[in-house]
Amino acid sequence: MTTQTIEPTADQLRAFAHENADDAPVVMLNLLRYRAQANYSAHPHEVPCSGREAFKRYSKLSIVCIEASGGKVLFIGNARASVIGPTDEQWDDIFLVQYPSRTAFLQMIATPEYRAINFHRSAALQDSRLIPVHSKLINL
Repeated sequence: MTTQTIEPTADQLRAFAHENADDAPVVMLNLLRYRAQANYSAHPHEVPCSGREAFKRYSKLSIVCIEASGGKVLFIGNARASVIGPTDEQWDDIFLVQYPSRTAFLQMIATPEYRAINFHRSAALQDSRLIPVHSKLINL
């Protein structure tokens, strides 16, 4: 079974921060698997809900941070069964969010406003992937 991850490690953030071409836009591919019940054990004042509902709470608040950073949501969709991939790695939703640069993304996740709401994301998710995608012009 694959390792479940919710938050990036310090090493992953450092590696992302030191990639080339910082001035290029980056699209963050989000693969999300929700908990059946959100884990608000660290925030008992929150009204209990499903993981999907907790992620909706996070999304409503995080869109302000995304837009303030110059970012925009490009795509939101429900995932279906994989055609290629491990059978134990299924996802509920897929998000594509574009940021003007890696620096814009890193600055956004470091803001007090974003840090104050990220607990909804952590409470919501059973597993996730966050994959930066840089566009390339290719000739086929």
